[in-house]
Amino acid sequence: MAALKTKQQAFGDLNPWAEPAWYNVLSSPYYNDSHRKLRQFVRTYMDENVLPYAEEWEEAGEVPKEEYIKFARAGLAFQDIPAKYRPGVSLPAGIPEEEWDIFHDLIINDERSRVEAGVLAGLASASGIGAPLIVKFGTEKQKDEWLPGIFTGETAFCLGATEPSGGSDLANLKTTAVKTKDGKFYIVNGYKKWITCFMSSTHMTTAVRTGGPGAGGVSVLVIPTNSEGISARKIKNTGANAGGSAWVTLENVKVPVENLIGRENFGFQVLMSNFNKERFSIAISMNRKTRTCLSVALAYSNDRKTFGKPLIANQIISHKFATMARLVESHWAWLEQIAYHVKVNGWTDNLASRLALAKVQGGRMLEKANREAQQVLGGVGYQHGGVGGPVEQIGRDLRMFVVGGGSEEIIADLAVRQEIKLARKMGAKL
Repeated sequence: MAALKTKQQAFGDLNPWAEPAWYNVLSSPYYNDSHRKLRQFVRTYMDENVLPYAEEWEEAGEVPKEEYIKFARAGLAFQDIPAKYRPGVSLPAGIPEEEWDIFHDLIINDERSRVEAGVLAGLASASGIGAPLIVKFGTEKQKDEWLPGIFTGETAFCLGATEPSGGSDLANLKTTAVKTKDGKFYIVNGYKKWITCFMSSTHMTTAVRTGGPGAGGVSVLVIPTNSEGISARKIKNTGANAGGSAWVTLENVKVPVENLIGRENFGFQVLMSNFNKERFSIAISMNRKTRTCLSVALAYSNDRKTFGKPLIANQIISHKFATMARLVESHWAWLEQIAYHVKVNGWTDNLASRLALAKVQGGRMLEKANREAQQVLGGVGYQHGGVGGPVEQIGRDLRMFVVGGGSEEIIADLAVRQEIKLARKMGAKL
């Protein structure tokens, strides 16, 4: 029987479960040479241009602007932005637009997640969540004005949704936008909190209240961050330092009505439109972070000798790796199944509950893997930098993954309600 893989086909970290199974072990119907070409391109870029400097950038609390621009111009961010707004910037690895599919997105998200969360946020900027709303709902004039500059460093977007009073409860946000008597401007007042990359952004895609209470009174405005009346201070969080996080105060900020995204009081739908993609991306990142925890701890357990034998020779230790492997492999298969649905059917509404649960499962999985990896590593896993440094960093970044994009308590309930609703539509007697 012919070998499934030749030595020349091996890719990446060859330790068990360190890479998705299709890399080195199992055949898959989802990937072709285009996907393998992208995988190699992203791996090489991250190894040469990002990973050697990631710890330094995380410590400094920011990614150099020239690195953000280089990352964007390499095509490694903002693939959702149409080619006409990406002047001189092709998709990564020179992949033609017509070949690009959701599995390319899966690969690029996974490979980029080998770097710390804060550094990746600084590289991709929050434009990854601030700009898609403009792409989907903006006018041609807005797109022409704001999107091309993302690839030159002239513009960078953050998303101003979370507030100190209600977190991500967008239906009950307090920041107000009142139209002037001449109808030419909105006057914005309020507060935003934990705004990723605000300090390095030129614009904030901002959730505001233009109407009455509830979701029906929400709108979205793009506000230049240098507007008179805006002030901000950096928030020191446990992890993801290079991404930056800010408390933003808006006092009588004057915003042209032309900066409204979509229709007035239609902002809740605008904001919700990107959550499925965001949760998919977070779930992919958590899968890769789980592999990092597993791989670092597994390599250490083979080298570390205790009582005259390798640490992994102890059954209780090997069982920890078996548990991590079960979780990460089944979760990846779920992500691939979701990706296949998107490839065939697009981002349909019935994906919301599956993506919510995939994110919840990813969070539980990563919490477990980080804890078990640190148990295996001992003091090395508690030390900043060194052999266990990646695991220690993941431990500090962890809450951002679990809470960001919707906490388990909120989105698990959402998933159940949505599945019951879908089941009733199909005829289930519930």
